[in-house]
Amino acid sequence: MRRLFGRYKSLVILKALLLAGPFFSSGLVMAEAVPVELRKTDEGWQLFRGGEPYFIRGAGGDHSLEALAAAGGNSVRTWDAENVRGNEDVGVILDEAHALGLTVTVGIWLGHERHGFDYNDPEQVETQFNRARDIVLRYKDHPALLLWGIGNEMEGFEDGDDPAIWQAVNDIAAMVKEVDPNHPTMSVTTFVHGGRIEYLHHKSPAIDIHGVNAYGGAGVVPQFLRDGGATKPFILGEFGPLGFWEVGETAWGAAYEGTSSQKADFYRQSYEKGILEASDVALGSYAFLWGNKMEVTETWFGMFLKDGARLAAVDTMTELWSGTAPANRAPAVEPLTYEGPVELEPGDEITVSATASDPEGGALTARWALRPETPDIPQGGDYRPDMPDIESAILESDVTGVSVRLPSYPGPYRLFYYVYDEDGNAGTANLPLLVKGEVTTRLPFPVYEDGFDFMPWTPSGWMGDTGNLTVDGDSAEQVYEGDRSIRMRYEGRAGWVGVAWQNPPNNWGEQDGGYDLGKARALELWARGQYGGERVSFGVGLLDESNDYSDSAIAKEDNIVLSNEWTRYEISLRGKDLSSIKTGFVVTTVAGRTPVTFYLDSIRFIE
Repeated sequence: MRRLFGRYKSLVILKALLLAGPFFSSGLVMAEAVPVELRKTDEGWQLFRGGEPYFIRGAGGDHSLEALAAAGGNSVRTWDAENVRGNEDVGVILDEAHALGLTVTVGIWLGHERHGFDYNDPEQVETQFNRARDIVLRYKDHPALLLWGIGNEMEGFEDGDDPAIWQAVNDIAAMVKEVDPNHPTMSVTTFVHGGRIEYLHHKSPAIDIHGVNAYGGAGVVPQFLRDGGATKPFILGEFGPLGFWEVGETAWGAAYEGTSSQKADFYRQSYEKGILEASDVALGSYAFLWGNKMEVTETWFGMFLKDGARLAAVDTMTELWSGTAPANRAPAVEPLTYEGPVELEPGDEITVSATASDPEGGALTARWALRPETPDIPQGGDYRPDMPDIESAILESDVTGVSVRLPSYPGPYRLFYYVYDEDGNAGTANLPLLVKGEVTTRLPFPVYEDGFDFMPWTPSGWMGDTGNLTVDGDSAEQVYEGDRSIRMRYEGRAGWVGVAWQNPPNNWGEQDGGYDLGKARALELWARGQYGGERVSFGVGLLDESNDYSDSAIAKEDNIVLSNEWTRYEISLRGKDLSSIKTGFVVTTVAGRTPVTFYLDSIRFIE
């Protein structure tokens, strides 16, 4: 989550300060905690907050809390508590929520093995435990605190039955209960298959609540838990539209995304089947995502667009939370229609039709965009850069359709349709397309560059202390050229962290791939530090000959001290074998006395 509540922040904090008066100190509410209890009553499991029954009508994400309260929501979920994955300090969220009468499930992010965390390493496990304790001590008495969310999908995506992982999770949960007896513990898993029920319900006594992330299967979670021998209540920690792993795909592997209207229908179905019809074991839910993010596409999971426009999912959840549909609803959108082949030649021109309507009968406007497809399917919501619009592709367009000229560069693309009503509500649809042909590495060849309609390598190789790393590939804070750059922020107190741009994604030497860079003489990039003095290393190639599939060359520039001005850096590749570069770029940094923030832009191989 990269941006937090924007224009409402100052107003809401000021309101909280005025309301709380002397209870505020250093930006945090210092009032007494509101006790939260988990009880099993005649009606089933229930939460009680301050002695009163409390059913969670929540969302997770970074959009306005004021809008969440206005929609009838009563709680927000965070995935971590200290700037991890882009969140700002949770103390701010707690203060804002308290001023609006909302509660917060505060996440404690736990390491993932795919990011390099080793649960068999006692030092890493101890450091994580101590960090969790610091978080609990800091926020345990805040009156907006509802639950502790200990980990999110830390068990991975397979069977989820690694005893070392669950021992570490339960140890943290036991510590939390000892330090803070006023708030129950929850751990959130990837659905409920494999060993998750066995370990969470029967081998982790300090975990009170099973948080479940479920999309296509949200409606069957209660039955699966019962059939699997679950003994604890659950919360849908994330639910929303069908996931990209649950839908059909094109011949070249592009997932078919539903329209905003189809997604809204699925939110309703999941909430009614997965929560309302399971009131004996369901304590509530957190809709995903109260905001916007890039995950396969920039429209797949967000309940809002990047410009803040509200989509139909917000209307649906408003009705379910409050009992009343909003007076002005988002446009209804049908799937795009196109008669012709979706595998096309470079430069082909096609016409695509759209059908949308405003529920109140108002006028609509439309925006169309053609973008390259994201180069891989991410796991677990890992960071992916936004894909750039191809400015020359849209020839003519309106609410009913578009004429498109396909790029000359081969590869997969996706056509996006955004339709708006007069009040700024929106609807979306998209269509995957393929330009046939082989990818060639004409120089300059990009790693990260504005306006280029192809991204060869993916920033998927996370290394070191990744739990304290935030990467934003769509930053406008500091830009060398174009309108965006990469912002990296490392908040580790000791150690190091790094990211490798890989092809295929997550390629650590077990997969073939990479690109022949021909006669490239160097990798060129521009970088700057936030203040100057930040120490980084840049490289090309990472996989040596001990791997089944190695990089054909490895080059590196170590211990670079950044300026607070944009500076050009060059990694020489003269005399190197560039026939198969699987790791197009590597950046690492080390911890400093304060968080390390730096920016990267215009990374490309040059002649």
